[in-house]
Order: sequence, then structure tokens, then C-alpha cells
Amino acid sequence: MVHTYELSIPVLIPIWLTEFSVIDVGLAQFPVNEATIGALVTVGFALFGLGALPSGVLVDRIDARVLITGCLVGMGASFLLLAISPTPAVIGLAMAVWGVAASVYHPSGLSLISRGVEQRGSAFAYHGMAGNLGIAVGPLLTILLLLAFDWRVVVAVLALPAAFAALYAFRADIDERAAVAAADGGADHGDGRAGGGVDSLGDFLAQSRHLFAGAFVVVFAVTLCSGLYYRGVLTFLPELLDNLQIAALAPVEFGGRTLQPSRYVYVGLLMVGVGGQFVAGKLTDRGRPEIGILAGFVALAVVTVLFLPAAALGLPALLVVSALLGLFLFFIQPFYQASVAEYTPAGTRGLSYGFTYLGVFGVGALGATLAGTMLTFFAPQQLFLVLAGLAVLAAGLGAYLVTRAPSTAAGT
Repeated sequence: MVHTYELSIPVLIPIWLTEFSVIDVGLAQFPVNEATIGALVTVGFALFGLGALPSGVLVDRIDARVLITGCLVGMGASFLLLAISPTPAVIGLAMAVWGVAASVYHPSGLSLISRGVEQRGSAFAYHGMAGNLGIAVGPLLTILLLLAFDWRVVVAVLALPAAFAALYAFRADIDERAAVAAADGGADHGDGRAGGGVDSLGDFLAQSRHLFAGAFVVVFAVTLCSGLYYRGVLTFLPELLDNLQIAALAPVEFGGRTLQPSRYVYVGLLMVGVGGQFVAGKLTDRGRPEIGILAGFVALAVVTVLFLPAAALGLPALLVVSALLGLFLFFIQPFYQASVAEYTPAGTRGLSYGFTYLGVFGVGALGATLAGTMLTFFAPQQLFLVLAGLAVLAAGLGAYLVTRAPSTAAGT
């Protein structure tokens, strides 16, 4: 649900650019253009990443099920607000509501998995597959609905699944700490916490220092590289595909409107990531996640370097290398998600995932700026070399974790 909403938003931007002409914020008016609409949307995406840290603090104090229910209600409400938005300023408000609500999910969901499921790797794999389905199907579903309905009707329809999911989450009866053992810092304090939680600013600073004093700082650096790479490669990939051999594919016609081939190849690339998530999750249950980080980022670096040269060989080679990019881009996620659980105590697991997704989506959002700058002042070849460098850096960090010591659940 989170990624369905996240990736449906860019599909709506061209419509807003044509429907509105002025952004009136009371004291000033601004023309509607790519920069101003982009700024409105950026507020939501920024809050999506920045809100992960306070959300991580909350999940160590409040049941994850309650927070996830609130997240779903908030996302659905934001799209209902979007459906009735009379002005771009209200669209910006709706996006801000979405960002705050969506930011709750990753610390809550991943903390719930790490504490409540014994086969973490498989759980992370299924969880990641669902995310990939949202990433791929969300924009495709939005495009298809827009062929038949006005955009306000479409966003209202998109709000409905969140309502049903929130009802299920509210009624679900689960043991959130079924997999927490004493060796994982899981002593129950009688208040629902397992060995920690943040009670004050001083406690937050102390817990944070404890986390970053150990090997978690290396895992956090891996997530930074992953986030920068993720935004850097995906933000402008449809545009790059438009300029490559993808033109050899025929556009798809729907009711007199055209779906460009770059869009459905892009969706196909993201769908391949579902398989990458599943395979990686199963491997995580059978070995050390640090090895998966090392192997996955090495493979991603190789695919990144080969992407443009392969594209020059023709359409078949481009499709193959695109599939490999989608596979390994999402292959690495279960490994670093599991590593966070391995290198942190259960009592601060929410805080740990809060920092993780502050890095992935907050700091990682700078990957879009990096890619845009590289494509503006340099060539795509230079961008892919920089992205490959990020993958190599993450592989090096994975190698350090492999050689340092076997992972433990004690936060060493």
C-alpha cells in the first residue's frame, strides 16, 4: 500500500500541470510549473523519510499493529483529501499528510517482523515482494484507471484499499514478540517492551550512541548507499529508456491514448525485483546476511557498469540487463533489513529501523538530485559510473562485516 501510493503520485503530476495555473498560499502566488509542483510533492516525499526516525521511537513504546493501522488510515485520508483538493496548495497539504502517515510504516512493519517472526529472512522476502508489487502495479493501475476516469475519481478509488487494510490490521490478533528470546535482548518489562524503548531525549541520545558505537554504524552506511543508489537509478530511468533501444518496441494503445514502451518495460523491471526479494529472503534464512550484502552489491556494480554498453548492442541485450538490474536492485534489501535485526537489541529495534529508513528514504532522496545533476552537466555514462561506485562502496562495507565477526543478535 505504501509503495502503491508513493509511485502513483508522479503519474498525476502532468495532469496537475495542465489543470492548475496558480498556487495561492495567501501571502504570495506562484505560477504552476514543474518546479513549483515538484516542490509541493517533495514535501510529502521528504516527510516520508524524515518521519521514519520519530516513528521508530514510537514503535518501541506502542504496539506496531496500532501504528500500522494509523498509517493506513492516514494514507487513505490523504488520498480522499487529494480527491477533493480545490487548489494546488491543498494538494501540497494532502501530500504532507501522506508523507507523515507513510513514514510510520517501515519502522513499524520491519520491527514487527524482526520481533514476531522466527524465519526473518523469508518474512522479509515476502514483505519485500509485496513492496515491489506496489512499486510496479501502483503506477500501472493508476495509468489504466486514468484512461477511463477523471483523476479525482481515481485517487478516491485508490483510497479504498487502505480502508479495508486498516480494518483488517485493527482486528488482527497477533503476538508481536513471538520470536524475541532472551539472547536477543527480549526480556519482557511487563509494558509490552522488549529490553528497551525511548522515554526521554536523554534516553534517545543514549540509545542512539549505543547503536552507533557498534557494527550497526556499518549497516547504516550500507543503507545510505542503497538509498542513494535506489533513488539515483530509478528517478530518471524511464527517461533514459526513452533514449535507448526501447524505441524498437511498439507503444500500447488504450482507448485512443498511448502507453509508451519505456513505461511498461520500467514496470517489468520492477516486477523482476519481486523474484530478487524472494530469493534473497530465502538465502537470508540459510546463511549470514553480511555475505548477501557483499555478493548482492558486487553483482549490482557489475550490472551497472554493463548497462549502457549492453543497451548499445540492441533491444534483447537491453531487456536482459534491465531484468538483471531489477533483480539485484531489490535482491539486496532483505539482507540489510535482516542485518539491522542481527546487530541491534530487540528493545531498540524500532529506533534501529527508524534510523535505517531515515537513511534509505530521507538521505537517499538526495540520489535523485545526484542523478539529475549528473545528467544535466555530464553524460549518462558518468552517472552509471557514480552509481557503480556506490555499489562498490556498499560491497566493501559488506566485506568488512563478513571478515569482522559472525553476526549476532546482541547488537555487537
